[in-house]
Formats: sequence, structure tokens, C-alpha cells
Amino acid sequence: MINLKITIASFCLITSAISAQVKDTLAEKMMIYQLPNGGWGKHNSDKKNVDYTLKIDPKLLKIIKANDNDLATIDNNATSKEINGLIKAYGTTKNPAYLKSAEKGIQYLLSMQYENGGFPQYYPNSSIYRKQVTYNDNAMINALTVLYNIAEGKDGFDVVDPQLKEKSKIALQKGIACILKTQVPQNGKLSIWADQYNEITLKPEKARAFEPMSLATGESVNIVKFLMMQPVTPEIERSIKSAVQWFKDSKIEGYTYNVSKDSEKAIRTLSKKEGSSVWARFYDIPTNRPIFGDRDGSVKYNYEDVSEERRMGYSWYNEAGTKLIASDFQKWLKKNKISE
Repeated sequence: MINLKITIASFCLITSAISAQVKDTLAEKMMIYQLPNGGWGKHNSDKKNVDYTLKIDPKLLKIIKANDNDLATIDNNATSKEINGLIKAYGTTKNPAYLKSAEKGIQYLLSMQYENGGFPQYYPNSSIYRKQVTYNDNAMINALTVLYNIAEGKDGFDVVDPQLKEKSKIALQKGIACILKTQVPQNGKLSIWADQYNEITLKPEKARAFEPMSLATGESVNIVKFLMMQPVTPEIERSIKSAVQWFKDSKIEGYTYNVSKDSEKAIRTLSKKEGSSVWARFYDIPTNRPIFGDRDGSVKYNYEDVSEERRMGYSWYNEAGTKLIASDFQKWLKKNKISE
């Protein structure tokens, strides 16, 4: 019996040791690129996300080794992507290094959140528009989704340290409060959300030259979908219904927006299509007119007036509101037994 117990104990130790040595190629690269403060940056040459399917980039590795925390960001899904990837890798390999790295990333998210619940695009880098509360490219929603999964123990996040879980619950509620507070009132009614907000006043602001202060449709669709994941309160119900009504009232009927590639160059065209609807990327807050920014900081009200470089280099329309109205909203109403 004693020998059997020893054998079982030895087997468990050996199994544990083997599991700890199991490695995931992508996760290993994620840990290499992680900054000292726990966050991750973007590829320095083209400002895009790091492609972890590629070999280690010596230039990027040199930047990382410089320990420059100012590179840490949640822009373009950076940091959120790595935390999700590491948690998934831990679930497969049980390699404790991956969980430790993910938890360090989670601590970074918690540290960057403002007291008002918002998240800046970068932290601690506060230059130009990087300190603004940022919904642009779903930055804040991606971060809050990670915290939501931790708080709820979903998508493999049940393994996260209990203390981080409690902190994530608090941060999540602060984030939801910020979302509700920043929904823009328009003509006496709630509309949708802007891309960026002043980190102190929570008033909408402009960001890059071609990103004017405005209502942002693509990001607002994802904000509404995030709110639909939460327990229904009177405030959340009002917020969702108001946003969906805005999308119904603001659609541009009879058009479609296509993006194709010609010799690696994006070709973006707005064309007529019966039965289809689009929304401009940006809408003027006072007038609710579609607006388009240009490199020189000017604002145009006609898509064709935008310089060709910006017209082809930026997505100015989307059709995301269609699914939100016809499918997501209807499912949410039915699930929560709410009348439209």
C-alpha cells in the first residue's frame, strides 16, 4: 500500500513537472514581448498588432528590451489580445508561466483605469490624444470584456487569482458607469458614443487630424453589445433602447460600402444597393449629419470631398447597425422579456 501511494504521488509530481514544461509557441512569444509594467505594445514600424505567427522580430525585441513602458497600450486589441491568448494557452498546457504573465497583464489593465471608470488608449504615455478615454477601435470595450470574463469566470478566466477577480468586479462596474455617463445626449435624447473623451470632464474630443469630435457608429455598436451582456438595470435598458433607436433613425438607406484590394491597396466604394443600409463612421454631434475628416484637420460633409489618400485609407462607412437592429437587439429583448 505504501509503495502504491509513493507511486501515485511520484506520478502526480512527474505529471505536474511535465505539464509545467509544455510550451505554446505563440504564448512564449507573447511573454517575450511583454513590457515591465505588464502591458504590450504594437509593432513599431507599422503601428499594427504584433503577428505572433511570425519569427521574433530583432528590431521589436530591441525596443522591448529597452523597457519602455510608454509603448504599453490597449489600442488595436493590444494587451487584451495577449491576455486572452495566454489564458487559452494555460488552459491547454497548464504551464504556470502563462497564467503568471496573463495576471501581470490584468494588473496592468487595472492600474491604467481612471477613477471615473474610463481607460486611456496608452498608459503611462499621456502625450497628445493617448490619455483620452478611448472607445476608438474598441480599446476600452476590449479591456472591459477581459475584466468581465474574469469577474464571471468565463472563457477560461476562472483560474485567475481571486484577489484579481474581486478587483476586476469593481473595475467592471466603474467601467459600465463610465459608459452610461458618456452616452451623448442629442436633441433631448440619448444617442450613441463618441470615439474619444476628455479624461477629466468626460466630454467628447477629437483625436487624430482626420478623427473629428463626433459620434462613432462602429464602436457604438460594440458598446451596445457589451451592455447587452450585463444584468439589465433601468439605466442599461434605457441606454440600449436609445442607442438602437438612434441607429434606426440615422441609417442611410439604399447604399452599401465595399472594401476590396488592388495590388495591396484598399479600394473603398460607396454604391447604391436596394434593400441595404449603411451608417457613416462619424456623425456631427449637434446636427447628426455625417462628417468626414482629412489629414489637414478639415471637416467635410461630402464623402467625395475627402482627399483620395484618406478616402481610400480609412473606412468611412459600415453596415454594423443592420445586425444590431435586426438580430442582436431582438435576441436581447426576448432573453430579458422586455418589450420594444
